[in-house]
Order: sequence, then C-alpha cells, then structure tokens
Amino acid sequence: MLADLHNHSCLSPCASLEMSPRRLAWEAAAAGIGLLALTDHNSARNTPAFFVACREADIMPLAGLEITTREECHVLALFDDPEDALAMGEWVWEALPAYPLDAERFGDQPVVDKNENIVEMIDRLLTSSIEYVFHEVQHETERRGGLFIPAHINRQAFSVESQLGFLPPGTYDAIEVLAPEAETYQQRYPNIPVITSSDAHLPNQIATQPFCLQTKEGTISAIRKSLRALCSPQ
Repeated sequence: MLADLHNHSCLSPCASLEMSPRRLAWEAAAAGIGLLALTDHNSARNTPAFFVACREADIMPLAGLEITTREECHVLALFDDPEDALAMGEWVWEALPAYPLDAERFGDQPVVDKNENIVEMIDRLLTSSIEYVFHEVQHETERRGGLFIPAHINRQAFSVESQLGFLPPGTYDAIEVLAPEAETYQQRYPNIPVITSSDAHLPNQIATQPFCLQTKEGTISAIRKSLRALCSPQ
C-alpha cells in the first residue's frame, strides 16, 4: 500500500487553514493512500478528529507529532492511538517555551473537531524548540512505544544533517529523506529503512511523496516490521 507518514493540519501555524484533518484524510484516500499520519508541530491535539476522518475515508491512521528538538532538528514521533500521541504531546508541551503566538506573522493554530468546527485556539507558538535534545526525544518516544523517525534529514534547515552535521549512530525505525536523494541514502544507510513523505502543509501537497509499505495492519508493531523490510539486502 501507499503510506505517507508526515503531514500537517491547520493546527500547524505554517500550514493552510484549509488543511483540516478531514480534508487531509479524504484527499489522501482519493489519491490512493492506505496509511496516513498526522504530525503537527509539537502537538497532537488534532489527531482525535483525524482518526475519525480516516476511518470514514477507509484508510489506516497514525497519530503523531513533528517535534523540534533543542538543536532545532525535526523528528517524527508516531503512535497507533490518539491517546498515546496526546500523552506524548503533553510531555512536549511541558518542555515548550511559552512564547506567545504572533498570528499575523506565523498564522493561527486552531484545534478542530471531526466536523471542522474550531474548538480551541492555541496561543503558544508551536514551532519553537523544546528543551530536550535529539537523543532524549528518541528515548521518550521509544519508551512510550512509538516510532521514532528523523524528518527530512537531508533538508537545508531543521534537519539532523543541517543542525548536527551527521546522523547520530543508533537504531531508528526509519529516516525520512527528500525524494530526489532517496536512492543515495538507501545506499549510505543500508541497515536503516529510508522513506519519503509529502510533509503536506497545503492541499496541493497532499499525497505527493508517499512510499510503498507492505502491511495490512495499522499497529506500530506491524508497521515497524514492514519498515524493516525496506532495508537494502546485504
């Protein structure tokens, strides 16, 4: 099936307000996506509405966050239950600086329900770096049973390569790369699953960079096993 594990909703201030969880789910389903994750910046508060929308659209959902570490590396933490993602989000929230949101500069941060009604406006800037470093976020994600995936590691900013200069040695569920260099990174890291994702912030970006994953289950354990099968043979 086609999987896309990095997408934003209207809760991310850099995303379009048109990106409701429902629209993301239905447009992804129409494009043939079978497994879809919502990963807003430092928050999982739109994942409950997203799960309802995905089930209505008949696709498998994952609840996640795109967390900004203290080094300004973006990493994905993914869970198969919104409650687990929300609990991770509370851990992130406690470590997030209380910078007030400048909506005119960054955009609004609405939490919405399954019918796209606004139920809350978040007034703390969600794109800030939290106080925990890369390996601490990895440990906490894994401790809670989630998938840990360094995001767009070959991007010029907010990536592990741009901020640290290298991918720290260790075990990862996958690494996400920008599509043009996917084959290069598969050769560079043959023992780590390499994926691409749309990182959609706008409706026209939905389902533009998925990858193929052989799984019939949307559980973390099944997805982790299927990701391992993407590694290059030795």
